[in-house]
Formats: sequence, C-alpha cells, structure tokens
Amino acid sequence: MRKMILAAIVGTSFALAGCSEKTEDAAAETADAAAADTAANVDAAGEAVEGAAYDVAGAAQEAGKATENIDDAAADAAAGTEAAVQGETKADAKAD
Repeated sequence: MRKMILAAIVGTSFALAGCSEKTEDAAAETADAAAADTAANVDAAGEAVEGAAYDVAGAAQEAGKATENIDDAAADAAAGTEAAVQGETKADAKAD
C-alpha cells in the first residue's frame, strides 16, 4: 500500500511538472506575442506622429505664404492711399 501511494505521488508530481512546463511555454508565447504587438503599436504611433509633424510643417509653410500675400496686399493698399493723397503714382509712392 505504501508503494502504491508513493507511486501515485510520484506520478502526480510528474504530471504536474508536465502541466507546469506547458503552462510556462504558453505564458512565454503569450509574452512574446504581447511584446511583438507592443512593438508594432509603437512603430505605428511613431509613423502617425511623423505624419502629423509633416502635416503641421506644411500648414505652417502655407500660413507663411498667406502672411506674405497679406503683407504684399497691405503694402500695395498703403501705396495706393499714399499715391491718392499726394497726387503721385503707386510706383512713386512705393519708392518713398
């Protein structure tokens, strides 16, 4: 009877060790998959941030061009006003 109990304990220990190894392998695979997913998400986020940065840079350039156009229009309007007040041409007013 003692030998049977000892054999059952040893058999159960081996069975549990086998299950534990399978569980450990599954946990390692899950951790590897999670790490791969995280790396992919980080890459995607980096690409999104880079794309947004290019969009912002493009918008800033367009805003700069619009500001230059406004400045040119304001200078032209001022020259027109000066020309009308002083009785000269716009070209002469711009030269002043």
